[in-house]
Amino acid sequence: MNEEQAMLGTLYGIGVGPGDPELLTLKAVRVLKAVSHVFAAASSKNDYSLALEIVREHLPPETPVDHLLFPMTFHAESLENAWTANCERVVQILGEGKHVAFLTIGDPLTFSTFIYLMRKIRNRLPGVKIVTVPGITSFQAAAACATVPLAEGEEAITIISGAKGGDRLKEAIRVSENVVLMKTYKQFPQIVSQIEEAGLTDSCCFVSRCGLDGQVVERDFKRVCEIQQPHYLSLMIIKKRGLEP
Repeated sequence: MNEEQAMLGTLYGIGVGPGDPELLTLKAVRVLKAVSHVFAAASSKNDYSLALEIVREHLPPETPVDHLLFPMTFHAESLENAWTANCERVVQILGEGKHVAFLTIGDPLTFSTFIYLMRKIRNRLPGVKIVTVPGITSFQAAAACATVPLAEGEEAITIISGAKGGDRLKEAIRVSENVVLMKTYKQFPQIVSQIEEAGLTDSCCFVSRCGLDGQVVERDFKRVCEIQQPHYLSLMIIKKRGLEP
């Protein structure tokens, strides 16, 4: 370890689970009680962070918390500007020798903002120590609350994002017996149409706000189609052989 590395704090990426505070891991709680600074992602439209609400009771009252604002957009320049600014803020605290935690819903290395922040910080501080604390993913929790097996025996499971629609669903279901379609809230009508075209209307389960107030678990495709605007925390589990045993 060189002198620069010795002077830097450690960056912890902490997965806080899908929403239910009781699904926070013991390791995550231990780290949160030990770090000097906490960062939580939030939309640039407001400073609310569900990840922060999940862990709040475990944070010492004196621990500083910063909201890192990220625009909900695919615009490359806007995203790059936000990542750069947020990276510099975290680098500043790490450079003071303080250990910091970045909170993320679900798992830090599964469709997470932490992945991009981690890459930026590694580029700025090549010697920084980064520790990932895994968290329970939304699809694990959704499968549990719906009692739908994610995979069994020699089956395969594919996890894809629906943020830009369901175009990849046909290919995914062709090569995998089980598909989890994350981020269904943006292009929901198109995703529903893709499921119909693929003949999978009896094979999908919609889950929203798993473990939170307003939880929805729906296997009836007709009722799924009646949903006007799914919540941000929504996904679908699709099984080629159907949902029932």
